Amino acid sequence: MALLMKPEPFSTEFDRLFNTLFDRSAADARSWTPAMDLVEADDHFLLRADLPGLREEDVNIEVRDNTLRISGERKAEHEQRERGWYRLERQFGKFSRALTLPEGIDADAIEASFDHGVLEVRIPKPEERKPRRIEIKAHANGNGKPATLEGSASEH
Repeated sequence: MALLMKPEPFSTEFDRLFNTLFDRSAADARSWTPAMDLVEADDHFLLRADLPGLREEDVNIEVRDNTLRISGERKAEHEQRERGWYRLERQFGKFSRALTLPEGIDADAIEASFDHGVLEVRIPKPEERKPRRIEIKAHANGNGKPATLEGSASEH
C-alpha cells in the first residue's frame, strides 16, 4: 500500500531548521548579545561582560559623545561531517553593546581588563560639582587700600 499523504509539512519544517543551523549565509548574519552587569561603587561604575571564547584582540571598546560602546565578534567553530547529528546551542557572530555615560565622565580615566573570558571596564564617576564661593573684592582708591564710603542712615 502506498503512502497517500505527502510528508511536506514535516520536511519543509525540517529543511527550514536545517538551513537555519547550517546555512553559511544565515550563520554569517547571526549576532549574539553577551550578558553584561553594571554595578555602582562609591567612586566608580564597574561593567562586567561575559565574552567566552574571545581574546582581548577580538573586542573593541570606544567612547564617543558620552556613549561607551563594546563590540566584537565570536567566530563559529563548525566541524564538517558526512554523518551524524549536531546540536548547536552556542551563539556566535558580531555583537555590539552601548552604554550612555553620565555627564562629566573623563574618557581617559576609563580602564579595562580581560581575564578568563570576562571583560571588566572600570568607569570613574565624575567629580561632584561643588558650589564655589566667589570672594567679592572692593575697588582700591588709588593708594592701594580699599575705598571707604562714609554716610549715615536715619529713620524717618
